[in-house]
Amino acid sequence: MSAGADGDGPHQGQQLVTGGTDLEDAEAALVLTHGRGATARGMIQMADEFHREGVAFLAPQAARQTWYPNSFLAPVERNEPGRSSGLRAITDAIERANAAGIPAERVILVGFSQGGCLASEYIARNPRRYGGLAALSGGLIGEELDDEYPGDLEATPVFLGCSDVDPHIPEERVHDTAAVFESMHADVTKRLYEGMGHGINEDELEFVSGMVADLVD
Repeated sequence: MSAGADGDGPHQGQQLVTGGTDLEDAEAALVLTHGRGATARGMIQMADEFHREGVAFLAPQAARQTWYPNSFLAPVERNEPGRSSGLRAITDAIERANAAGIPAERVILVGFSQGGCLASEYIARNPRRYGGLAALSGGLIGEELDDEYPGDLEATPVFLGCSDVDPHIPEERVHDTAAVFESMHADVTKRLYEGMGHGINEDELEFVSGMVADLVD
């Protein structure tokens, strides 16, 4: 099922939390997807770390704080309809930015953990030029990755940051995700942090800050 599929899923009708510069006054936007058990508001607070004037924040909220029920490494059908509904929530957030005059090439997707997986899956399934993707402790969804992901990301900047011993995200999936995005002509930066665990570090925040600055400075 595609991100733009008809019908309502579990995450449709949930609040879209906003922050940063008012959307009507913004020239760029961040779409922020939270992790399992977390909140959209928490992502807005994190994004304050790399806010620049002129950047709006849009953070969809997952129903019951979970985008999909099982590990992202489970067969895709075991994470439906949550996965497809989450992808639709990202579509809706991007369309909100588009309606305010911000094109996709000025939208950066930033996700952590489950939200990082969802954001990665989104740009792989909806290829075009984006302002960027920052998948923090995340990777493409599915028991096995597709043999081919058709489409061109047109040099979209992609940052993959993860621990080398993350209990939820195998190092191999980070490498495989980077390879897929490279095959789709993204500009990929991959950083594995020794012994970090499951979290976000200062180096990652600094890198994402640079991505945002590149878009508006």
